[in-house]
Amino acid sequence: MAQPGSPLQSVVTAVDHVGIAVPDFDAAVEFHRATFGLELVHEELNEEQGVREGMLRAPGEDGTGAAVQLLAPLDPTSTIAKFLDRRGPGLQQLAYRVIDIESATRALRAAGLRLLYDTPRRGTAGSRVNFVHPKDAGGVLVELVEPAPAEQGYVH
Repeated sequence: MAQPGSPLQSVVTAVDHVGIAVPDFDAAVEFHRATFGLELVHEELNEEQGVREGMLRAPGEDGTGAAVQLLAPLDPTSTIAKFLDRRGPGLQQLAYRVIDIESATRALRAAGLRLLYDTPRRGTAGSRVNFVHPKDAGGVLVELVEPAPAEQGYVH
């Protein structure tokens, strides 16, 4: 996916998901189900990130395409709660799937980009994640996702 000569040419494999910040998780799931026919394929509470999150896909999708991630705050101090306060509901992030989060992190830092975390953190379903600072990515919060092994449940 990444262009030859780019810092991530050997580690980015796909667009993983787009994240949408929502104030009401259940209402958002129902909207995407009723309006677009998407199915909730994974849901969890991520206490570390302070969110209730869910991954939605088109019916019959095999897990290799991009998903829609809904993110609702668990408390008013979470990053998603602050995002909703500042900007309201809407697109919050674009996530790229990587085969090695450590290599991706090193390559981006070597290219002069800032990442939000010193080391990767736990993401959805045991994945490992880090984020490129929006000021270094054209105003977009870019997430890097190294999926957990398939035996842990949710398949990206």
